[in-house]
Amino acid sequence: MAKTKELSKDIRNKIVDLHQAGKTESAIGKQLGVKKSTVGAIIRKWKTYKTTDNLPRSGAPRKISPRGGKMITRTVSKNPRTTQGDLVNDLQRAGTKVTKATISNTLCRQGLKSCSARRVPLLKPVDVQARLKFAREHLDDPDEDWENVIWSDETKIELFGKNSTCRVWRRKNAELHPKNTIPTVKHGGGDIMLWGCFSAKGPGRLIRVKERMNGAMYREILSKNLLPSARALKMKRGWVFQHDNDPKHTARATKEWLLKKHFKVLEWPSQSPDLNLIENLWRVLKIRVAQRQPQNITALEEICMEEWAKLPATVCKNLVATYRKRLTSVIANKGYITKY
Repeated sequence: MAKTKELSKDIRNKIVDLHQAGKTESAIGKQLGVKKSTVGAIIRKWKTYKTTDNLPRSGAPRKISPRGGKMITRTVSKNPRTTQGDLVNDLQRAGTKVTKATISNTLCRQGLKSCSARRVPLLKPVDVQARLKFAREHLDDPDEDWENVIWSDETKIELFGKNSTCRVWRRKNAELHPKNTIPTVKHGGGDIMLWGCFSAKGPGRLIRVKERMNGAMYREILSKNLLPSARALKMKRGWVFQHDNDPKHTARATKEWLLKKHFKVLEWPSQSPDLNLIENLWRVLKIRVAQRQPQNITALEEICMEEWAKLPATVCKNLVATYRKRLTSVIANKGYITKY
């Protein structure tokens, strides 16, 4: 039998009030839309206990004692990779035989649940310290400074890659119907490499990199696209260029070229994709491209260019507006990767 919904405290109190006013159980049930048997049970409970509140319910005693619960909570806090099987064995050695489900329920009551570990960049101690230093040095920078930064990076987009998830409405056992599936091919069916940039004022140029990129090619890309992007975005004088610490970006020849062109470059901490705003913009682009379902590489490139050009300036502005929160999160997480 399906479990019925529990009556609210207000309804239970109304039942008692109507009973005290002299109404019958049948009349109360019809007025409030409640079964007569339920009305009677609530009235009897009120007569016996002088309350309509829920009373403590009996049940099987918990197999894991409060002390055992604290023990397994400490264990998973020290080592989150501890398995349910490990905890079952630990308790069994202590004289308590339980199932994995009991372990899971006990930890859930402590606010802990089993989740897949997130994959994040490997951070060495020097990287953690560099990220902390960057966050602390720039935490109090005015918003106007971040609005005067051009963010840049490269990304790869696969033709049939896992660029986005897709939800469908389907009936039971219809999960493999062609309308309810997403076709995939080995190695993504081919891919293209893109370089792009943006600022708080909107997206800059986006180009396809057709060959394996090296330092010389990267400098050529900047030469043909960075300054035109800055002009198109109407950047203020003294704008700052951001790129990560890819070897092509940090090569001596590239640094000398940037210096010769008098570009101000934002000093960047390694292994910090969560601090590079363009990573979020790439995600938006990939979702938009996947929704249009390109069928070949030519169509993929055309759709990427079209969707990039249609990215609203408000999306870019809102991303930049979050930067102080990102820096705060890095500090709060002691230099480690954040949710961004």
